[in-house]
Amino acid sequence: MSNESHYHSKKDRIFVRAIAGAYSLKDELTRLRALPRVRKGSEIKFQDGPQAYSRHYVEPKDGITQTLHIHLEEYGPGGKSQKHGHVNEAAFYILDGTGYEIHDGVRYDWQAGDIAIVHNNCVHQHFNADADKPARALVLKTKPMYMFMNMLFQSTVEPRPTEAAPGGKNFVVREREEDLNHAK
Repeated sequence: MSNESHYHSKKDRIFVRAIAGAYSLKDELTRLRALPRVRKGSEIKFQDGPQAYSRHYVEPKDGITQTLHIHLEEYGPGGKSQKHGHVNEAAFYILDGTGYEIHDGVRYDWQAGDIAIVHNNCVHQHFNADADKPARALVLKTKPMYMFMNMLFQSTVEPRPTEAAPGGKNFVVREREEDLNHAK
C-alpha cells in the first residue's frame, strides 16, 4: 500500500465504485461476502504530515463499502489541518488531546471524549491546541454517498501545512498504539 498523501496527490481517486454488469446483484453480493470483515489497523499506515496525519481504514477504493469513509486523524503538537469545505457531514470522535475547530469563522473547543460535528457546506479547519502533545480523532463520514448522489462540492481554501508547527518539530506520528482503550 502506498504512503502517498490523499491531500497532496494529483492522481485520480476512486470516490464511488461502479456496480456494473448484468441486472443482478448476485455476483456483487458474492464478491462482498468473500471480502474480509476485519481489517488490521496496525497494517494501515498514516499518510501526510507533518502537522496533520491520516490513517484511512475504510474508503470506496477498498471495495469493502460504498457509503462510508472512516479514518483516524492525528494532529502533531500545535498542528492543524487544511482549511476546506465539502457538502457531506462528518463526525470527529476525539480520542485524545485538546483542540478546537473553526467552522465558518466560529471557534468550537473540544477535548478527549467529545464529538465535533462538521455540518454540510461548512468551511472548517481542525487545530490541536496543545503545543507539546498530539491529539487524535476518529472520523466518520458519508462522503462517498454524497458524491454518488452527484453532490460534488469540495474545495481546499488553505492546504495542509508542509512544515511542522513550532512545538512539533521532532514529532513522529504514533503508528503503533500502546493503549487500545484510549484511556488518559
